[in-house]
Amino acid sequence: MDKKMPVLKFGVPKGSLENATDDLFARAGWKIHKHERNYFPEINDPEIVLSLSRVQEIGGYVAAGILDAGISALDWLKEMDLEDKVVQVSNLVYSKNSLRQSRWVLAVAGDSPYTKAEDLAGKRIATEVQHLTECYFKSKGVDVNIFYSWGATEAKVVEGLADGIVEVTETGTTIRAHGLRIIDEVMCSNPVLVANPAAWADPVKRRKIEQLNLLLEGALRAESLVAIKMNVASENLAKVEAMLPSLNSPTISPLQNGTWFSVETVVQTSIVRDLIPRLKEAGAEGIIEYSLNKVI
Repeated sequence: MDKKMPVLKFGVPKGSLENATDDLFARAGWKIHKHERNYFPEINDPEIVLSLSRVQEIGGYVAAGILDAGISALDWLKEMDLEDKVVQVSNLVYSKNSLRQSRWVLAVAGDSPYTKAEDLAGKRIATEVQHLTECYFKSKGVDVNIFYSWGATEAKVVEGLADGIVEVTETGTTIRAHGLRIIDEVMCSNPVLVANPAAWADPVKRRKIEQLNLLLEGALRAESLVAIKMNVASENLAKVEAMLPSLNSPTISPLQNGTWFSVETVVQTSIVRDLIPRLKEAGAEGIIEYSLNKVI
């Protein structure tokens, strides 16, 4: 058998999304192995060469053709004016600690009189995303003084260096912990799989990108789902079936004795703890719950 050769240079994020991305790839079927101080991690797929970069940079590398594809983010594509310079293959909705979008928010001191963007006219705004912030205030018709924050953005208001900040958050906990108050949402963001237009036009590269996308999306979809399987007597089957939400409909198979059935379905993780006791009360037996790696 011919040895497979690399066909795709792919960028994966370093930093806040790094561990979540590694876990996602593992569930999708690709194991990433990293060496200390090495920006070229290994992956168990000879057709892929990985490059480890900040999510802020990956979109630019893909647009320039240095990378064929990678995981960027909606906010940084907009901040760097790259939205039309790459192919946005799909949105991958996950963040550092959850399966939800992150939010760029406008925040001010908790005891300040400001309640809306218009109240900050002429004030100083600290942020890491100057272009996004400029577009936001321009859409409000408000002139402000925007300056770049190199980190510890929340502290800028506390220290009196800024009147407000535009900062990214998942839950708002860190912002509130600094005594700040969110007064508006600037934009929502999530990781996005992007491809270089020339790579996307190459049938071999595109096939590999689409394979990655299919399985990554499937792994994300499976994260909020579980499968349950049970045995149900014929007289209880209709009652049990009526309780079961599913991607389509439950799989029902007769057992050998003819009076019992095996019932299998996929449900949201959030409902299973309430559903299983109800199924038991309805006559289901031998109930098994198991996790899923991918749902395609």
